[in-house]
Amino acid sequence: MEEFKQELKEEIIEVSHETKSRVEGFVTFIREQGVVGLAVGFILGGAVSKIVASLVDDVINPLIGLILGGAGDLKELVINIGGTTLKYGSFIATMVDFAIIAAVVYFVFKGLGLDRLDKKKA
Repeated sequence: MEEFKQELKEEIIEVSHETKSRVEGFVTFIREQGVVGLAVGFILGGAVSKIVASLVDDVINPLIGLILGGAGDLKELVINIGGTTLKYGSFIATMVDFAIIAAVVYFVFKGLGLDRLDKKKA
């Protein structure tokens, strides 16, 4: 019986070491592949998207629309060619939205020092 207990204890220790090694390997993978930065960027992008969308839709797009000669809403700017309508204002509005979201994510990421979480590759 004592021999069985010793074998069981050794098996548990071996499994424990394997598990620890796998967890350490997983953490190393996460750090080396930049997954932390990707996840943080994705989460921050989702969190600020409503605020940025409101800023772009309610403030910036109407101003750009006025400057470009539209009725005040950038998304309403179109060119009619034959039977086709090119909605170039909507495309510009989407580009402005993307640029602002990208800038906000970048500056928050840098401001919080999250760029140092990823392990640098040698």
